[in-house]
Amino acid sequence: MDEFVQQLPALIGVIVGALGSYLAITRGDRARFEREQAARWEERRLTVYTDYARVLKQAVTLAYRVSAHFGNDPHPHPLSPDEAAPQLARAADARDPAGEALLMLGTPDVVERARVWVVTVIEMEHFLREGTRDPDAWSGLLERQRTSREGYYAAVRRDLALPPGHSGRWQLSPPQDA
Repeated sequence: MDEFVQQLPALIGVIVGALGSYLAITRGDRARFEREQAARWEERRLTVYTDYARVLKQAVTLAYRVSAHFGNDPHPHPLSPDEAAPQLARAADARDPAGEALLMLGTPDVVERARVWVVTVIEMEHFLREGTRDPDAWSGLLERQRTSREGYYAAVRRDLALPPGHSGRWQLSPPQDA
């Protein structure tokens, strides 16, 4: 028994060491799992945010083209409302599932900025359905659309902790006379 008592401190040290190793490994694994899970959700949010922006941008591009048909926009490829109708319908149909995914995974700030942007896009579509010929009113809608798009992208960047990005406003140089 005397030998056992002499070995007891070493045995306790081994048990404490094993328990400490177990706790350290468990904590490290849990931290790694949580980091990986956060990265996966961030990746999914980025995909949802990108898909939503792509769907809205398709509708905006179609609106530019239809507006050019009415003489409101300088887009080089005008499209009549009849030609655009099926494409506009597909863009509107794609907007709903993209919006649902955004509601599910987006932060409240991003969802609110997306709402502002989509409301402006819907107003643009309404403007065109009425066949309005008013370049000044169209320019106002375009400015609101660009501002709301910038707000959406800024909210996405904040949510994903990305650095500030470009506004997307590119000044095209006027055509040169030959």
